[in-house]
Amino acid sequence: MPNEQPPRPAPLDPPMVPFAVAGLIAWAVAGLVLLLFFRGWLTDHDHENWLWTCLAGFLWGFPGLAVMLRHDANRRRRRAS
Repeated sequence: MPNEQPPRPAPLDPPMVPFAVAGLIAWAVAGLVLLLFFRGWLTDHDHENWLWTCLAGFLWGFPGLAVMLRHDANRRRRRAS
């Protein structure tokens, strides 16, 4: 019996910028919800660092967005050639 393997499917290569933008939006919304609706609770229970975590996630999203923009540009270039 021959040792044939079935053909491999083509790898997924979706555009990544929407994922980076979704992450930015998610961190911004989480931070705003905490700030607007749970500020008193966070202060009472010494959890103000949750707001800083949301801010850090939002700010780290910008370098991630830049990387994903470059990735998508290289992806388009690869597919064009």
